[in-house]
Amino acid sequence: MELTLSIPALLFPAISLTMLAYNARYLAIAALIRQLHQKYRETESTSVGRQVKQLRKRLTIIKNMQATAIISFLLSAITMFLIYVEMTVMANIVFGISLVFLMISLLLSLIEVQLSTKALSIQLGDMEG
Repeated sequence: MELTLSIPALLFPAISLTMLAYNARYLAIAALIRQLHQKYRETESTSVGRQVKQLRKRLTIIKNMQATAIISFLLSAITMFLIYVEMTVMANIVFGISLVFLMISLLLSLIEVQLSTKALSIQLGDMEG
């Protein structure tokens, strides 16, 4: 398959939207941590402390999701440059690496969603009984 400028360009909107979604997750968790931190300072509840610890883990995952998405985005741009200067072999290699970083980012996203769902299940369980 011949790599043309339009192929890596197709990743630009997908990666941009992915990064927006990751940023929204980050901001939501950061706001929740601020609320829980204030609650912890008032009550020193061990439950709240554990929640903050789990949220810290999720923030780390989101940071890594964002970093790998940014690397994928950058490598897609480099691919386009390499195609432009007619370095097709390097362009193919860099584009493949870009796709790997995008897949890693998506896998990290899946892990973060699983952690989020698990945390919500625990909270709902506490409410039910």
